[in-house]
Amino acid sequence: MRQPRRDTRGIVDPAGLLRQVRFRRLAPAAGLAELVEHYWFIDWDLDQPYEQHVVGHPAVNLVVLRPTAADPVTAEVSGVARELFSIKLAERGWVRGVQFRPGAFRAFSGRSPAELTGRRVPLARVLPVADPGDRLAAAADDPAAAAVLDELLLSLRPEPDESVRLAMRLVDRVRQDRGLRRVEDLAREAAMSARSLQRLFTQYVGIGAKQVILRYRVHGAIELAEGEVDWAAVAAELGYSDQAHLVREVTAAIGVSPAAYAASLR
Repeated sequence: MRQPRRDTRGIVDPAGLLRQVRFRRLAPAAGLAELVEHYWFIDWDLDQPYEQHVVGHPAVNLVVLRPTAADPVTAEVSGVARELFSIKLAERGWVRGVQFRPGAFRAFSGRSPAELTGRRVPLARVLPVADPGDRLAAAADDPAAAAVLDELLLSLRPEPDESVRLAMRLVDRVRQDRGLRRVEDLAREAAMSARSLQRLFTQYVGIGAKQVILRYRVHGAIELAEGEVDWAAVAAELGYSDQAHLVREVTAAIGVSPAAYAASLR
């Protein structure tokens, strides 16, 4: 069985997050492994509010949230984010999430994820399933909660077509290869035109191929900032034209310069 990813790509200051919450990832049922990246569970019990920032993967998420013990449980589908996602955690609460593989959500919904990009939509308006909130709240442990999500997703009888599989494979290619820097290079590997590639990504991932490449470059810069950093070398490694280009892109994504972010981690 494919195990959940262990990297923290996209999480701004992951060490800070892990000091504040209990975070874990679980693998889905074998019948979902092709389409679901992992389940992600977070619980917190805080004396002071804590704000977390994430440069999201180009993926759709199903999010079941109880912000505090006094709040009702909500279930939403969160499309690919266009910008930095921020959430303020307070008191005692939890979230149970499903991260679909980029390109996979259409196999569950039959709809283009582009309809969800930049939006958070109540689950009932997106998927024909019962709200899992009460069952997740009552789950005795993580395996029981994962079983609730397995049952919900398997009930949809997802059927990936060849375009879903191609989109997933190409996004994986971008994520794994920092040397892949141009849409034209990816299109050449896929044996299709750049226009066809952009259309495939928009219809099946939710954003264009160029945006996916840029998103993973920012992930790379955030990840590398956690060590000793030569920003000129990082810019070259990630394919930026120069250091100034990297600084502009990362600052636009997370709100502070790469150097300021790196300093905040010390």
